[in-house]
Amino acid sequence: MSELAGRIALVTGASQGIGRACALELAARGATVALAARNEAKLTQVRSEIVAAGGSAEIFPLDIASEESIRSCAKAVLDGLGTVAILVNNAGITRDGLVLRMKRADWDDVLTTNLTGAFLLTQSLLSAMLKNRWGRIINITSVVARTGQAGQVNYAASKAGLIGMTRSLAREVASRGITVNAVAPGYIETPMTEVLNEAQRAAMMQSIPLGRPGTDGEIAHAIAYLASEGAGYVTGHVLDVNGGMFIGG
Repeated sequence: MSELAGRIALVTGASQGIGRACALELAARGATVALAARNEAKLTQVRSEIVAAGGSAEIFPLDIASEESIRSCAKAVLDGLGTVAILVNNAGITRDGLVLRMKRADWDDVLTTNLTGAFLLTQSLLSAMLKNRWGRIINITSVVARTGQAGQVNYAASKAGLIGMTRSLAREVASRGITVNAVAPGYIETPMTEVLNEAQRAAMMQSIPLGRPGTDGEIAHAIAYLASEGAGYVTGHVLDVNGGMFIGG
């Protein structure tokens, strides 16, 4: 497939999990992918996979919790690749804990990384999209932004914030041919969910009507759809990919 040929896509958190799968899928569809994350060794592995499959990718170090790193990465991508047409704000962290025990630093770290980082990177790259009158911004949120989750008030708040940002920005930039959407994964088997014990996994399975966890590849396909020409009339939308954990508006 080459439906994204000529498009430059930047994927944050591209070193593993959903970010890696997304980068591979966008490259397979013809995009040149800017791989951004802190772990350059893992990014090198992802780039090798893409190149081996006939795709194109470049590595850009990024600490999404640092405004300086975000600005520097955005400049490097624009200087090196000329523009960015597709932005996937995927990088995120968890610092779980009950409210009464949650440290202020755990709240700040999660909000800074998951929400403020996505805002700052989007802000840094938006002018290029406005100039070209075409763009796809895709924010990776979570089912817990829809349902809530005990022990994750910081994470749920950050991901719910991304939904609000998605819908507001969609209204701001629609007239310039830019769509802004979100993908809300449910329980996906990634390094982030490996910390769950067997009891937690079993409880999670009971809440999923389809009776299984999702894969990072299934999330990547949803992202690729929203990045495509075929999704040109979809904006301000949250695409739930969760096996039925949340069914609603």
